[in-house]
Amino acid sequence: MEPVGQPLLLGVSLALTAIATKASIGNDTTPSYNETTTNPTDSSHTKSLLIGILVLVFLFILSVLLASYYFRFRRQRKAVVSSSDKKIPNGILEEQEQQRVMLLSRSPSGPKKYFPIPVEHLEDEIRIRSADDCKRFREEFNSLPSGHIQGTFEMANKEENREKNRYPNILPNDHSRVILSQADGIPCSDYINASYIDGYKEKNKFIAAQGPKQETVNDFWRMIWEQKSATIVMLTNLKERKEEKCHQYWPDQGCWMYGNIRVSVEDCIVLVDYTIRKFCIQSLHDGCKAPRLVTQLHFTSWPDFGVPFTPIGMLKFLKKVKTLNPSHAGPITVHCSAGVGRTGTFIVIDAIIDMMHAEQKVDVFEFVSRIRNQRPQMVQTDMQYTFIYQALLEYYLYGDTELDVASLEKHLQSLHSPTAPLDKIGLEEEFRKLTNVRIMKENMRTGNLPANMKKARVIQIIPYDFNRVILSMKRGQEYTDYINASFIDGYRQKDYFIATQGPLPHTVEDFWRMVWEWKCHTIVMLTEVQEREQEKCFQYWPADGSVTHGEINIEIKSDTISEAISVRDFLVTFNQEKKSRLVRQFHFHGWPEIGIPAEGKGMIDLIAAVQKQQQQTGNHPITVHCSAGAGRTGTFIALSNILERVKAEGLLDVFQAVKSLRLQRPHMVQTLEQYEFCYKVVQDFIDIFSDYANFK
Repeated sequence: MEPVGQPLLLGVSLALTAIATKASIGNDTTPSYNETTTNPTDSSHTKSLLIGILVLVFLFILSVLLASYYFRFRRQRKAVVSSSDKKIPNGILEEQEQQRVMLLSRSPSGPKKYFPIPVEHLEDEIRIRSADDCKRFREEFNSLPSGHIQGTFEMANKEENREKNRYPNILPNDHSRVILSQADGIPCSDYINASYIDGYKEKNKFIAAQGPKQETVNDFWRMIWEQKSATIVMLTNLKERKEEKCHQYWPDQGCWMYGNIRVSVEDCIVLVDYTIRKFCIQSLHDGCKAPRLVTQLHFTSWPDFGVPFTPIGMLKFLKKVKTLNPSHAGPITVHCSAGVGRTGTFIVIDAIIDMMHAEQKVDVFEFVSRIRNQRPQMVQTDMQYTFIYQALLEYYLYGDTELDVASLEKHLQSLHSPTAPLDKIGLEEEFRKLTNVRIMKENMRTGNLPANMKKARVIQIIPYDFNRVILSMKRGQEYTDYINASFIDGYRQKDYFIATQGPLPHTVEDFWRMVWEWKCHTIVMLTEVQEREQEKCFQYWPADGSVTHGEINIEIKSDTISEAISVRDFLVTFNQEKKSRLVRQFHFHGWPEIGIPAEGKGMIDLIAAVQKQQQQTGNHPITVHCSAGAGRTGTFIALSNILERVKAEGLLDVFQAVKSLRLQRPHMVQTLEQYEFCYKVVQDFIDIFSDYANFK
């Protein structure tokens, strides 16, 4: 096609040549035969006129060039936007707004080549890529091919199928789409927005699908049945930021018909990072074939923006998916909302972990490039791309530290036996890895404000900003929303514990405000008021009668002691609203400041008593404190989570349980002795309950 303005430029060029020729004739030094005299004034006037004309012509050419470039660019840009942007809902910042950027043409400099990384170099490579606010990760991500050039999207773009697509610019390629059986007399009924995706060395290991829409739920279950999928991996919540990301495609209880597929709920287990639902599904078409069990693993801890704070939960989730998926089953169906961002991230982590085992190297760039040929846009943001590397490094550095209860004894024996005379004992090495968890001082700004530092019992143990407990601000008083306390996740619930220090005389009011405002019914105290003639915790309750701190009145109702535990019941009243609540304090006396309890049974009894109290009062946060709120506090919370998992799954992971706590509050489980005590209590628990527990 001829560029805009080319004939016009040609004409201008010819005119310019003519003027230049005329000028040269008029200024020729050889006199013509009929010329008799030369006027110097006329000559200089002609020169000035010619220079002016040349300048005007040059400006005219420049303006024509600029105008033609502007119209060409505008027309091109309009075409790109209109093809990819129509109907995009608002507010899908993480997935959809990135899609718009991704669909524009790549950098004109061309893609770079990125080579596989040997696993022993992985940590160094990630450090290099993370410098300058992850500049090299962004460069690597932006060099990926989008995947749109490789295939066609004819079926996805057919008029009958357009409404089946959640997002009009996230479509399956014709060559890799999942094809359903054709329903009688219904055109395009073989279409669903889903694509086959390869695993590391396994063809079509996964199906990457969009989150079902209300009108595509029946197609979704038809696909699960026809493809013989036994596992569904769901990586989005139904609603995020008040927008539907996925229609609920399963019944909460009982059974429901989805077209010809009957789906009944068999079981539902809710854990802190994910929920496991088991369905029995049966096709009532083709003479009622035998029913099948389908397990849905729903990861609920992917935040609205970005990626999970730590890959620990995702790696646990991935292991559970691998464990529960039967070897004979069809592809694992993975979906988020669009079926490319979180879906792609999950699939890549799975594949590259397999690659690490087989080849001792990782090649994220090549694998993402390959699966984008099967479904464009897989792994949607540079943040997701970086998260893949973080998960792989976590796996490489710490491996799989999960045990089943039957192998605990053998594991403990190996931890206590040096493999060679100069080696560290295994348990020490395991704990040393924990001490490498970086304390993120940049995330402690609030606790490090001068006004708040006075509220810390130990200056090194202050909460992170992202999970600190926030109090209501007192009118006209700055910094009154702060207390040295952190929300900590439980086994089944987020923010199930509040880890805090023993109150100081000037923070007692804040302590009770926290208990009241966060609806705590349970306090666990793991220190004495005085230890070795030093105050470790201000006595924040009355020995008898009542005491008032600010707007809160605390009246002691009972004080009993059994074994090594004092149980005190308080009537806590918020005077401003004249409302009251019963709060129970469990004060454990068997834990010296230096060292650990003499035996594990007391801790097992304490955890059982606290759980019973929680069940009776509605599972609001449990306030746990020792003196500084890290050593004994961290050990108690770690043991609560570990024993809960042992009871529910017959599995334990002491290392990751403690590591997770240290990411939420610094110095949780402070000493090797406390870490070893966690193992000892689990062993005692198994020994006590092995006769009738379901895990042995």
